[in-house]
Amino acid sequence: MGIEIDLTGRVVLVTGGTRGIGAGIAETFLRAGAEVYVCARKPVEQLPASGSNEARFIEVDVREGEQVAQLVEEIQRRSGRLDVVVNNAGGTPVADTVTASIRLHRKVVELNLIAPLLLAQHARDALAETHGSIINISSVSGRRPSPGTAAYGAAKAGLDNLTGSLAQELAPDVRVNGVVVGLVRSEDQADHYGQSDLTSIVPLGRLAEPSDVGNACLFLASPLASYISGSTLAVDGGGERTAYLNAVRT
Repeated sequence: MGIEIDLTGRVVLVTGGTRGIGAGIAETFLRAGAEVYVCARKPVEQLPASGSNEARFIEVDVREGEQVAQLVEEIQRRSGRLDVVVNNAGGTPVADTVTASIRLHRKVVELNLIAPLLLAQHARDALAETHGSIINISSVSGRRPSPGTAAYGAAKAGLDNLTGSLAQELAPDVRVNGVVVGLVRSEDQADHYGQSDLTSIVPLGRLAEPSDVGNACLFLASPLASYISGSTLAVDGGGERTAYLNAVRT
């Protein structure tokens, strides 16, 4: 029998929670009984749901400080509290680092690093009232070279550092942790990697499901993790197989 985590009465915000990994995270919190808000720049036809429990949508660009402040205020107005912020919004197109425009690089860094910083600034007081937590969704791209997505990898490396810094600055009222995500089966992954079979490079032999990431977030937001802050939890199936081993075996 698995451990059941009940977050009934808790209010959770998942940025970029309308599709892919974000939707999987939102659905996991919904199954745990939480009231979940998702946000994105554009509305979608179908919101994450679990049974009769459906996420609430707020349209916002998380790169804009004024909009982020209004987002937090709106959640407090509707629900009276905020317990968990999952900074999931992120991503990047593939582009040659040298020839890509500085405008593109700037937007990638703003979305993947500055936006989580803005959420931490504007949600800090609300989270402190509930002794809540922030969970930053990072990537293995921040821990290894990331050719073709260099600005993204650098931003995620910065996000890992930001997680540790915020954990110390916001303690003891707010816990801050990160989830370092590897290869995930989602529409975003399909767009990025095409039809390539990537399971062979993952030691556990499969790509993660969005729910795998959601379960890690649920644990970090729960009382089971009440003494965990400033940590980054790798959800990557054991990482990516070392290239030299493949060369030796051929």
